[in-house]
Amino acid sequence: MGAADQRFFDNLRAAHFPPERNHLAAHITLFHQLPPSCLNELDRLIHCIAADTPPPAASLREIYSLGGGVAFRIDSPDLLAIRQRIADHFVGALTMQDRGTPRLHITVQNKVPAAAARALLVELAADFRPRALTIAGLAAHHYLGGPWQPAFARNFRGART
Repeated sequence: MGAADQRFFDNLRAAHFPPERNHLAAHITLFHQLPPSCLNELDRLIHCIAADTPPPAASLREIYSLGGGVAFRIDSPDLLAIRQRIADHFVGALTMQDRGTPRLHITVQNKVPAAAARALLVELAADFRPRALTIAGLAAHHYLGGPWQPAFARNFRGART
């Protein structure tokens, strides 16, 4: 995300995500699990995508319940097209979970009692207005059983037409 959006969502996560589970900055998940053996190939592909692709247009559409948490729904056909480009490249390596089209979102709370999640949803929804969301680039991380280790990050550099 852009710096201002990143700070906004990181602050929400810091305030509302269980600290023992908050091992990663706010993010939009495009894939849950690509094989570690694909990391170098993914890095090369993301490098090419970032070089020839402008930042995708995106908007925050609504706040919604995850049952035990709260997330912001994102509308971005451009980001889904980028994700499809990556999925097409790794079609034989995708898990069942990653074969479908994701519901783009940013989770700000998860794994809490339903009553706490409902209270946060009401609180955040009171002031929410749909707005643009800046998406600056793509990144990959290694999952280490709780903490995450950054693998790489690339900012979009393509020109808007």
